[in-house]
Amino acid sequence: MGNEVGADGAWAAGGGGAGARATTGEDVDDALLAAVEATVRAAVDAEVLPRWRALTDSDIARKTGPYDLVTTADRRAEEVLTRRLTALLPGSVVVGEEAVGEDPAVLDLLRGDAPVWVIDPVDGTAAFVRGEEGFSTLVALVRGGRPLASWTYAPRLGLFATARRGRGAHLDGRRLRTAGYDGPLRVWTSNPVYRNEEERAVLARLEAAGASCSPCRTSAGLVHLDVARGRADAVAFFWEAPWDHAAGLLLVSEAGGASLTAAGEPFRVTGGNALPFTVARDEETARRVIGILRGEGSQKEEAAVRAGGGGTGGRGTDGRTAAGRGGSGAGGRAKAGER
Repeated sequence: MGNEVGADGAWAAGGGGAGARATTGEDVDDALLAAVEATVRAAVDAEVLPRWRALTDSDIARKTGPYDLVTTADRRAEEVLTRRLTALLPGSVVVGEEAVGEDPAVLDLLRGDAPVWVIDPVDGTAAFVRGEEGFSTLVALVRGGRPLASWTYAPRLGLFATARRGRGAHLDGRRLRTAGYDGPLRVWTSNPVYRNEEERAVLARLEAAGASCSPCRTSAGLVHLDVARGRADAVAFFWEAPWDHAAGLLLVSEAGGASLTAAGEPFRVTGGNALPFTVARDEETARRVIGILRGEGSQKEEAAVRAGGGGTGGRGTDGRTAAGRGGSGAGGRAKAGER
C-alpha cells in the first residue's frame, strides 16, 4: 500500500488498518461501501443522466466566469446526495461544491469532528454541458481531515472506482495499482489557459525536462483515476478544491501512490497547501515532479524524466502517454480558475 492520509489530513507514510465501526465514521465496512455506491448510482441515474445532452438555457448558469458553470443537474444531484448520504451515516455533514459556492464557511466543516461527505455532483460540468462523456460524480468520506473512503463514478464511460483507507483501491471490482513506465513521465497538468503567466512558466518546466504533459480539461477525478490505474504517472495542479481531489487522492494512495506540495509536504484536503501540488505513482516520482516545478531539476534528473527512470514495473496499462492518449480526463475546457 502507498501513503495514507494522516490524522491531520496530510498523506503520511505507513500502514494503519481500519479501526472502529462504520457507524462512527472511522471505518467503512462492506455494507456502507455498497450502500454509498448504490446511492451515487441512483442519484446520477435520476438527476444527471436524464439531463445529459438535454439541457436547456435555463438549466445552465455561470458562477465566477464564462467557463465556471453550474447546471440543474449539479444542484439536484448534490441535494439528493446530501439528503441520502447523511441518512446513511447519522451525525455526518456535507461539504458539496455547490453548497460551498453559496456559503464558503461550509468548508470549515472539514476541520470539525463530524464525518464529512465531500461531494462533487458533476465533476467536469463544462464537458457535461457540451454533451461530452468526460464527466464524473465524486464522493469522499472524510473525518478529521482524513479521507476514509471514496467513490468515483463516470457513468458514460462505464467506470466506478472505490477506495478505503488501508483496504486498497478498486475499479469495477478489480484491484488498482499504480505502474511505472519506460518512456517519458506522463503528467496531467492544470490547463495553462486558465493560469497566470508565472504559473504557466512553472508548468512549462515539466515539458522542458522532457515530460509528456496533457492539460486537464474536464474531470480532475478521472485524471486521478488515470494515475491510480497506471495510465499516467502524475498530476501537477494549481488548485486545491477538496471536492475535486479528495476522492482521487485516496484512490491513488491506496493504489501505491503519494502526494506532495510545493512546500515538500503531503497534500491536505483541509486546504492551505503550497501550490502547485502533485499526486504521483510513487514517492520518488512525486519528489521528482515537485523538484522540476521548483526549478531544481539538474540535467541528470531531466534525463531521468525523459527515460521514465526511477519507477517500478514497466509500461503502463495501455503503453501510451497521457498527451498522446487523450484519456478519461481529456475533452473540453475546465472551470475557470480551477484547472
